[in-house]
Amino acid sequence: MELFIDFEGGSIVFRLVGELDEHSAEFVKRKLDSAITSENFNAAIFDLSRLSFMDSTGIGVIIGRYKLLKKQSKRAYVRNPSPTVDKIFRMSGLYEIITKI
Repeated sequence: MELFIDFEGGSIVFRLVGELDEHSAEFVKRKLDSAITSENFNAAIFDLSRLSFMDSTGIGVIIGRYKLLKKQSKRAYVRNPSPTVDKIFRMSGLYEIITKI
């Protein structure tokens, strides 16, 4: 699992590459939490175009970061989910929480 962090305008962009599962969840949580709490931005975009797999642990990572962002009055979006991840988001109801752009 790789995580790249960029900025686009007033948004922070998290590009996840690989598989978000029980083996990578702790690494991803630490990196995301650090960026969310230390950087100045208005919205967070999770770019999932290169995320090939996500299990229930990965869903928990995304929901947890959404809650952290919400506490800081920041918006969260999902962009370019791979077909596999898009299906997981639809089946789990995550799009009812996080807007797909």
